[in-house]
Order: sequence, then structure tokens, then C-alpha cells
Amino acid sequence: MDLFANAIVAGILLGAFYAAVAVGLAITFGQLDIVNIAHPAFVIVGSYIAWIVNARLGLDPVLVGVLASPLFFLVGALVYRVYYAAFERTGQESLSGLAFFFGVMFIVEVSLILAYGVDYRSVSAAYIGKSFELGPVGVPLRLLVPFVVAGLMTGGVWLYLSRTFTGRAILAVAQDRLALQLMGADPVRVKQFAFGLAIATTAIAGALLIIIGPVEPSLGRVYIGRAFAIVVLGGMGSIPGMVVAALLLGVVESFVSTFAGPSWAPAVSFGALLVTLAVRPAGLFGRA
Repeated sequence: MDLFANAIVAGILLGAFYAAVAVGLAITFGQLDIVNIAHPAFVIVGSYIAWIVNARLGLDPVLVGVLASPLFFLVGALVYRVYYAAFERTGQESLSGLAFFFGVMFIVEVSLILAYGVDYRSVSAAYIGKSFELGPVGVPLRLLVPFVVAGLMTGGVWLYLSRTFTGRAILAVAQDRLALQLMGADPVRVKQFAFGLAIATTAIAGALLIIIGPVEPSLGRVYIGRAFAIVVLGGMGSIPGMVVAALLLGVVESFVSTFAGPSWAPAVSFGALLVTLAVRPAGLFGRA
């Protein structure tokens, strides 16, 4: 029973971090229909920026992620402009656009390897390595801090999308582009802002990742499948559904890692995804 309780708590804490990684992809892939497979690569860049600033100035990684997010927003807006001009404007975004983001991912990964090598990097903070006990359950602060920050960021993104005019415009551009134009909004500028917002979340997600454990340039590949699976399982574009799917995935992986070994966790997780999609193809919160 102690293992059972610890597996549930660890899975929930880990699932919140998965939500932080996938929330930006829920915008680009789920709402804008842009298959940005380079999304986890930007998360790794966020981790390396947190490591560099933490090592040189001693700032907390979470604070570094928050301060870096406006820069990531500008980078995301620029990347979308290039993507739009080269592919979306000419109607070649399906296959050529996928190749474009694959190239972006490759460039980011190789650049990090050339600059910093393939060694694992980690950060230091007062709460890393510490934990507290809740009865038989141990709660490591290196997971609890990302849980809290991920919850705040994901909740903030959801509130922004659902309560502001720009957020509703982002939701509208995915549903009816012509109607949005008739309302006087520019769909290209709306999508550019949305893509920038999605990339801005990777700065904070990257900081949370390096708090949880050391990172190296190719680690982003591990999260490509997980992030897309969470977005699809939760229902394309649904932030609440994405959160539920992330928590479920985290709990399933924690259980499998505890009772069957870590190597089985990805297989069982994606098996659960396939079963769910067979029963409900639209995902947990998607429209039928």
C-alpha cells in the first residue's frame, strides 16, 4: 500500500510537468493545426538557458524561465512568420511544414551539442534534493515545485484563452477563419501571437525539466511522443482535457515504473492511448 500511495503521488506530480510541456503543443497542434515536432527542442533550450544563468548568476531556475519567456515569445513569432511565408501561405504546410520543423529540431539539437557537448547538465537550488513526508508518502521538492509552477502556468494559459478577446480569437481561428476575418481580425497575426505564446511556455517548461533531473541536447526526443499523445488523448485543443490526459499518463507511467520497471512505462502509456482512441477517437474532452 505504501508503494501504491507513493506511485499515485509521484504520478500526479510528474503529470503536472507533462502538462507544462504539452500546453504549448495543445495550442499549435490542437488549435492551429501546426505539427510543431520541434516543440520539445525549445523546452531543452529553456533548460540550457536556466542552467547557464543558474551557474553564472545563481538565479533560481524557475525565475530564469519566467524572465526568458518574452524572448521565447519573440522567437516563436519569428519562426511562425518564416513558416507562414514559406509554407502556409502557399498551401504546402502538410508535408513541407513538417520537414521544416524537423529541420528546426535538428538545428537546435546540433547547435547545443556543438556548444556544450553531450554531457548532462544540472542546476542547483535550495529545494533540490530535499523532501518531506506525508505519512507513508515521500514528496520530493524537485517534483513539488514543478507541480505548483506547472499548475499556475497551465491555469494562466487556459484563463487567457477563455477570458480575453485575443484568446477567443485564437480559438476562433481554428474553427472558422473566414468568420474571424469578418469580425475584423487578421488570422495571420492571431496565429503568430498564438505560436509565440506556445513557444513562450517552453522557457518555463524547460526550467522545470532541469529541476526534475539533468538534461542533455537529445533529451527532447523523449518528449515528442508523450506531448503529442497527451494533446490527442485530451481532445485536440482542449486545455482541461490536456491536463487530465497528462495526469493520467503520469500516474500510469509511475505505476508501471514502480511495479514493472521504467523500460515498460512508455509502451504501457501509449497502449492506454490506443485503447482510449479506439473507444473515443475525439479524445477525452474533444467534440464527437
